[in-house]
Amino acid sequence: MTFFFIIFFTVYTTLNYYIFIRGWQVLAAYSYLKIPYTFLFVFIAYGYVLAKLLYKVLPPLLYDIILVTGALWFAFFVYFILALLLIDIIRLFNGWFSFLPQSITNNYESAKNITAIIVILIVSLIVFLGYKNKHDIKIKDLELSLPKGNSKISELNVVMASDIHLSPIDGEKLLDRIVEKMNSLNPDIILLAGDIVDDNAFILNQRKIGESFRRLKTKYGIYSINGNHEFINEVKSSDRYAEQFGIKFLPDSYVLIDSSFYIIGREDVSMIQFTGKQRKDLSEIVKNLDHNYPKILLDHTPVKLEQAEENGIDLQLSGHTHHGQIWPANIITNLIYELSWGYLKKDKTHYYVSSGAGTWGPPVRTGSSSEIVNIKIIFR
Repeated sequence: MTFFFIIFFTVYTTLNYYIFIRGWQVLAAYSYLKIPYTFLFVFIAYGYVLAKLLYKVLPPLLYDIILVTGALWFAFFVYFILALLLIDIIRLFNGWFSFLPQSITNNYESAKNITAIIVILIVSLIVFLGYKNKHDIKIKDLELSLPKGNSKISELNVVMASDIHLSPIDGEKLLDRIVEKMNSLNPDIILLAGDIVDDNAFILNQRKIGESFRRLKTKYGIYSINGNHEFINEVKSSDRYAEQFGIKFLPDSYVLIDSSFYIIGREDVSMIQFTGKQRKDLSEIVKNLDHNYPKILLDHTPVKLEQAEENGIDLQLSGHTHHGQIWPANIITNLIYELSWGYLKKDKTHYYVSSGAGTWGPPVRTGSSSEIVNIKIIFR
């Protein structure tokens, strides 16, 4: 994990320097702006990390400002990099073929300033539209038929969400919208596929983020599992935070609901990186189950999907990928995961990977949409 962070921050710093130096070049004729530009750039680029490191000593309002500013920068960062790469490619080809008009090449300083303004405006518009899109939480409807076995019920209305990522960035306002939409679907049961939190329990409790969970209404309750962000933010305190609102966790365990169906929960695959312990093998978790009942599995990260199929799982629900969240990351998640988002059936096992109800880092979505999944199950 330490090696990963060293590589990440090395790459992140290098790319930030690429953006910084291009801004520095634009300010060549405005030397009096260079020092404040430097301090402001470093503050914004590393604000998110700074807030996370100093959360115990920063006043709440200052923490929130630094956190939000730093998180938004991640979205600007992506599109500034893409814009600058495009500009440099155009300059490279122009050096070979000289296709740009002389009005640009003969007025370098003016062209440079105008280009900088255009890039800032376009990137700002993209981020703003992504911010608006993020807050438009869609309802994804899915109808499935599962073997009834010994279940005494014939229908089940499941409302599922993943990756809510509660933090001061959106906080209770986001959760209030999620809860309102969930209740409107009249769920029999609510299943949360990990990453409820995106900050430590101290911050969330201090801001009273999570109270809206108390308004959720279900017949069978609310069940969740740990995602990687529960482990990042200290898993025991993260679970205690959520449990105070009536959320029940299933860490490598299961529960039989109303003598009708199983909900099975797996610890996230990232568990070993944070605890040094391996999660249980799925076969070990389900070995004592009565396989005459339908089985629904919650597994945060959608890796090794064949394990659910091999162990007789009827439906697996996952999240984690955000389906990229910020374009073009969705292209990458499609390459990494067998199922980055949506529905898949393999043999008799159904899978759904949600793009998530919230966002990590910037409250921006340009590569996917926020969603809550309403799964209407018929047991036959």
